[in-house]
Amino acid sequence: MVKENYKLESHSSLKVIDLFAGCGGLSLGFKNAGFQIAAAFDNWETAIKVYQKNFHHDVILCDIAALDNLELLKNINPDIIIGGPPCQDFSSAGKRDENLGRGDLTIVFAEIVASVKPKWFVMENVDRLAKSAKYKIARDIFKQAGYGLTEKILDASLCGVPQKRKRFFCLGEFNGEDKALESYLQAKLAAQPKTIREYLGDLGIEYYYRHPRSYKRRAIFSIDEPSPTIRGVNRPIPKNYKIHPGDAAPVTPQLRPLTTIERSYIQTFPPNFIFESSKTDLEQMIGNAVPVKLAEYVAKCLYEYMQQNNVLVRSERFTAQIKG
Repeated sequence: MVKENYKLESHSSLKVIDLFAGCGGLSLGFKNAGFQIAAAFDNWETAIKVYQKNFHHDVILCDIAALDNLELLKNINPDIIIGGPPCQDFSSAGKRDENLGRGDLTIVFAEIVASVKPKWFVMENVDRLAKSAKYKIARDIFKQAGYGLTEKILDASLCGVPQKRKRFFCLGEFNGEDKALESYLQAKLAAQPKTIREYLGDLGIEYYYRHPRSYKRRAIFSIDEPSPTIRGVNRPIPKNYKIHPGDAAPVTPQLRPLTTIERSYIQTFPPNFIFESSKTDLEQMIGNAVPVKLAEYVAKCLYEYMQQNNVLVRSERFTAQIKG
């Protein structure tokens, strides 16, 4: 495989676009790691309004799946495309039906990457995606477009997030080697999961209720463990709730669910992040978001790889390939 000589640039000058950006968890993680977010795209106006309150770059309301003309993206000339295509079709909380249609957005993401041809891309999704038929199609598109792929399932609780949340990442490097970043993503994982108390300190509660997907699962958790996966719903304790053998404590008058803002903290959004909308919409967008610290972990691993391997960003030939 022919390697080009790329000019080394500071990662603060590397342009990133975020597809399916939501309220901005992936964007903020990459920004915190030093990358420049040039633009973001999403088709949920409510999430875009929250995004706009927290970032100064362009965020564009559009149906990404309906983008027939990709000149807008090509004109930005991004070094990196990042994104978490909506994952309900693959989620264990959803219907697990790949034929519902939303899973096609994984393929749309791959087709955009193949057309725009950034030097890098980072795609995030639920861990179930890795074994899906839709991902196999997307993977073939990436490979045919010339990308070396690193595919890794990460547990957010080992990446600085006080939450057990397994997510699949596919990182692509144009003209790169497969599995090139695997050791970087593995090397910095924590030895022990991050607990809520370690991350947030004293919340004024020791235990909290998190509505289970079924009553075969526990629902009462301690702040001295990672939170279970933050989902897009946040329900009160049912009056007839029966203690599960795995519950961390009994039901007491003080027991409550985490608040919306507490859930945003567990998704590692900072206290100064502005969330303004209805409670229902905020719960949904917070649950859908990529945890900021997880995104930051991946972004830092990517840049470390760039530095240590002198893998640079653009040559005149590569830029001409994109424009051509």
